[in-house]
This record gives sequence, structure tokens and C-alpha cells, in this order.
Amino acid sequence: MKTITDCVHNILRHQPFLEDALSRDIINFSSLATDLLPQVEREMRKPVKPGSIVMALRRYHPRRIKHSDNLGNLGDIVVRSGITEYSFLNSNTILTSQTNLLETVKEKANTYFTFSSNFQESNILVSSPLKEIVEDHFRDETCLSITDNLSSMSIALPDDSSKTIGLYFYIFKLLAYEGIPIFEIISTSNYFTLFLEKEYVNDAFLLMNEIKEN
Repeated sequence: MKTITDCVHNILRHQPFLEDALSRDIINFSSLATDLLPQVEREMRKPVKPGSIVMALRRYHPRRIKHSDNLGNLGDIVVRSGITEYSFLNSNTILTSQTNLLETVKEKANTYFTFSSNFQESNILVSSPLKEIVEDHFRDETCLSITDNLSSMSIALPDDSSKTIGLYFYIFKLLAYEGIPIFEIISTSNYFTLFLEKEYVNDAFLLMNEIKEN
């Protein structure tokens, strides 16, 4: 049988921002219990006293997340504007369309092109002047969406970043706190790139510089 303690602890484990704040002892248990009360009562399917939730919170021992010491070693930040994203449904010919597109754009200087794919769809992010070329090569594919006026922000990662715990968590937590939505993310071994709508680029750039300096 699920107990109130089980219910509360499960809620906390699925809210990393809240769990992080609890680990730093900066949340008032009584206020948090009042906030959690409706959700706990829905899951328990019966009335619950706030004091029972407070007791469950006192029994909870979140793991303190150690933020990366490598954040100051983030490399240069390169910003590009005027990027368009296409999303296509995968097909038997999607790779041929991609190959033909690469052959066409490989000699074009000062353009941006990246391609990513999963089991269901493929995304292409290109400099907006390449839109006509993309649409020509993919005219027989099923286009799911087109998004214009994106900007990219590429950041060089520190050495051994793949072994650093909490690197992305800390960055994305700060972006979320500042209300900056991320449209798309692409990561490689040495770089990661954020794609944002243009109205958020300046705020994200300032924040990334603050992270580097702290």
C-alpha cells in the first residue's frame, strides 16, 4: 500500500529543481506542504493533513548535486543568426535526398548546415539562404514543419566533459530559471549547440558568459 511518505518522495524525485532547493535547505516545509497538498490528495484519493506531508518532507534526504568545476573552462561562444529548421518524415529516399543536398552545398562558403535523425523523422538546420535548395532536393519528402528566424549558439566544451556529472543539468537549470526556452539542442564530443528563437539570444548569451566567469 502506498503511504503518504512514498507519495511525497515520488513527487520530489520527479521535480529536480525542487529537489535541488531542498538539498540546499532553502524551502519552508510548511509552505511546500500546502503547495503539494492537492497533488498528494489526488494520488492518495483521500484527504491528507498538511502535517503528514511535512513529516514526509523531513524524512526525505535528497542527494546534493555537486555542480561541475569545469564550467569556467567553457570555450568560446559562437552565435549565428538566420537559421531555418526543416523536419521531414523518414522515408526510403530520405538519405538520398540528404546526400544530394550535401553535394550541392559543400562548396558554398559561410553557410550553416547540420542534419540529425531518429527512427521517425529527420531534421535539417540550414542558413536561411539555402531554403530554396533544401526545398528543391526534398520536394518529394513529407515535410512536417518549417521554422524560420532561429539563431544558434555553439559553445566549446571543457576537456573530459563526457565524464563531468551535472554539466548540462546546471546550464539548463539556469536557462529555465531565466525563462529562456531552447528550441533545439545538438551535442558532439567537444561542442554543444543551442538553437533559440531570436528574441532569446541576447539573454542566453549573457547568461552563458556569466556561467563561464563564475
